[in-house]
Amino acid sequence: MTESATTAPRGAISTSHYLATEAGAAVIAAGGNAVDAALAAAATLCVVYPNNVALGGDLVALVRSPEGEVRFLNATGAAPAGQTIEALREKHGDALPLRGIDTITVPGGICGWNSLHEYGATRPWAAHFESAIRYAEQGFPNSRSVAAALVEDRESLAQDPGARAVFYPDGEPIAEGEPLVQPALARTLRRLAEGGSAEFYEGETAAKWIAGLQRLGSRITAQDAIDYQAFWADPLEGEFAGLRVLTGPPNTSGFMLLRALRAVTDGIDDPLGAGAGELAQAFRDANAIRAALLADPRTGASGEALVAHAAPPVEEQLPGDPKASGDTVGFSAWTADGWAVSLINSVYWGFGSHILEPETGIIFQNRGTSFSLDPASPNAFGPGKRPRHTLMPVLVLDGDEVAWVPATMGGAAQPQIHAQLLLRSVAGASPAEATHAPRWMVTERRPGEAPRVLAERDVPETAKDAIRAAGFTLEEVAPFSEELGHSNLIRIRREAAPARVDAASDPRSDGSAVVVGGGG
Repeated sequence: MTESATTAPRGAISTSHYLATEAGAAVIAAGGNAVDAALAAAATLCVVYPNNVALGGDLVALVRSPEGEVRFLNATGAAPAGQTIEALREKHGDALPLRGIDTITVPGGICGWNSLHEYGATRPWAAHFESAIRYAEQGFPNSRSVAAALVEDRESLAQDPGARAVFYPDGEPIAEGEPLVQPALARTLRRLAEGGSAEFYEGETAAKWIAGLQRLGSRITAQDAIDYQAFWADPLEGEFAGLRVLTGPPNTSGFMLLRALRAVTDGIDDPLGAGAGELAQAFRDANAIRAALLADPRTGASGEALVAHAAPPVEEQLPGDPKASGDTVGFSAWTADGWAVSLINSVYWGFGSHILEPETGIIFQNRGTSFSLDPASPNAFGPGKRPRHTLMPVLVLDGDEVAWVPATMGGAAQPQIHAQLLLRSVAGASPAEATHAPRWMVTERRPGEAPRVLAERDVPETAKDAIRAAGFTLEEVAPFSEELGHSNLIRIRREAAPARVDAASDPRSDGSAVVVGGGG
């Protein structure tokens, strides 16, 4: 939870766990670029932050190359080809469960790592796994966030034999500071380091995890894994305060950030103070459009259409997804050679599906719960489809140059957290001030309930009064609550040469930020 600055930067990285930050910073110090650092940090996070991310999860990223090109990487997972909406409706009724075997989609994250590696990495593939393998084999002191999640999720997670063996030895959850060792995961990481991403989708590791899930009733097959592909696409772009704001197109929630920023531009004065009620209404409407229309990019509306779409009246807005816990890691990396990465890796809810496949040590995501079982929905389950996603990376450019590299977790609140980070940053806040400031979020609607706002207790009274006056029920939580997400932020200022770089990690996480000097 630190901020660093230097006037002779080689690069910077900010993540939600200090061991991942250290792994990425070491790569930058050794001459690697932001892509190398991001891959080392991502692999490490899959070991040290298992409530938030694992090898069985998804990935999205925005990557800016030294040539100035910004590309969006979609490595979100697909539904099994052999599953049908009819079979799921017969088994589960009108909605998928929140966890369990039928919520597991084909994991996209490792394929995404491979796409990043091929696009811009300078270090060998195996080098990205060195820190992750060491922490899985030798163990590391369990973090505050993971320890708390093990207690919170104990009733369900401890029922899974694989998770129970790793996280509840002798029947008790591993406490903060106690060593967390994951030998099966270490062996899997070694196979991945040696065999590349194909090992996860076609090799011995694939055979192990697919067989393990099939024993529990999964319809994912070897062919589903072989057929899976991440893909590159153009980012969704908007303008705010003279800056270019780039984010993820569908099936990500990036359009929601651009809608909120457009609402501010169109006339919300003091959006984090007296105008907070109007901003909350913009978030509420964006939530409703997400619930109704966001879907697989091949079948749903475009990002531009979702930004422009008129919100339905409040009384006609569909309920959203239940609020996720745990969820995700979003982190930021930048190097002076021109590379920048905003990357999100996720298992969705805390510890995902609550299934840890014991032969591989892999935790699997529960992203499939985001599918609708209403055949008329754009987001209806379908073989090979990708569900709508909360994930969304962001880059903020001044012309063609990177100005901010933000990233956050927070489930459906991610666009709201990004909006608050950017509003504060444009107003002059440093990365530390922006990430440490009190936050609030409009929660997704529950059936039969009025819109609610979750606010940290130290949110200014002016903002809380404005939110209440706009018709929201306000629920207060303690300052620096994990319910308001983990953000990371890097700021690059080019008023003089060399650039000055500041970076900060959210105090709500177990993270840190490092700016590595010695380059230029």
